[in-house]
Amino acid sequence: MIFNLFAPLAEEFQLFNLIRYTTFRAGAACVTALIIAMVFGPAVIRWLRRRQNGGQPIREDGPASHLLTKKGTPTMGGVLILMALGGSTLLWADLRSGFVWCVLLVTLGYGALGFADDFLKVTKRNTKGVSGRTKLVAQAVIGLGAAVWLAYLMPGPLSDKLAVPVFKEVLVPLGILFPLLATLVMMGSSNAVNLTDGLDGLAIVPAMIAAAVFALIAYLVGNRIFADYLQLHAVPGTGELAVFCSALIGASLGFLWFNAPPAAVFMGDTGSLALGGALGALAVATKHEIVLAIVGGLFVVETVSVIIQVFWYKRTGRRVFLMAPLHHHFEKKGWAEPTIVIRFWIIAMVLALVGLSTLKIR
Repeated sequence: MIFNLFAPLAEEFQLFNLIRYTTFRAGAACVTALIIAMVFGPAVIRWLRRRQNGGQPIREDGPASHLLTKKGTPTMGGVLILMALGGSTLLWADLRSGFVWCVLLVTLGYGALGFADDFLKVTKRNTKGVSGRTKLVAQAVIGLGAAVWLAYLMPGPLSDKLAVPVFKEVLVPLGILFPLLATLVMMGSSNAVNLTDGLDGLAIVPAMIAAAVFALIAYLVGNRIFADYLQLHAVPGTGELAVFCSALIGASLGFLWFNAPPAAVFMGDTGSLALGGALGALAVATKHEIVLAIVGGLFVVETVSVIIQVFWYKRTGRRVFLMAPLHHHFEKKGWAEPTIVIRFWIIAMVLALVGLSTLKIR
């Protein structure tokens, strides 16, 4: 919005010329989102607490400590993330960019689905919420619509192909299957972040780390000079997504202030589904779907632990892990919650560095 208002004046006034720089607006978006989250956070938490009788329902089969330490904590804190992210993006991003609108609408759409899920949980006082089938159908519809839109926005040679990291010149032609793959990426990412969100601060920091990586990727692939030098597939227009990513980082930092142990609020499905959907859409838009699996490897491991647990239990009646997702396994083994969270953050940072290394391998 600010870009659209002041860009015409940039040629006449050197101060306004700053608005033209993506890096300046990205930094401003991060700070703005952080301020919005910090200022409105206490009011949002009070509002959620007043309207939720007893806060988020806690799984009775979960770790016993959760019944004592987390009972009564309000959920749906993702509303705060979306408020700060959306406001800052609309303020600082170039709203002529279709990529920005597509990724933002995917984020808000998945967030709305998560909000409905959280709302049913707190009103019905159980942990079921929206049925799994309904949730998957809604995610598929949103994801498929976004996939078709993103394919339309991309250059023709890239619109239906899968890029392979490290092997810079490899493009796997998928044809009409590409929108289906892109939909699965967004759905998988959304549900993976949702599964990881089980301890205070556990999901939000890895999501921020992944957003920082994709802020850099978006900036590079959106710039023809950088993309050619690094042998990346240039996607004109995606540089503006760096502003969105920076706003996501700022909003997440503001939320983390209130989500740090002991959490004053949980993000709920409102936040986790939205964050995962945003990361999936960013990966598709920048042609780095496989890199997301590396950078978001922590989310992948958490999801795989659930799949293994369910599969093996149905076949043998025995469990591979004491409890799934994986972070609950370590809780059952006696690890303190802060120990699990910080060690998982370290793993997320290492995986982010591994993902970044693919950008310069020739």
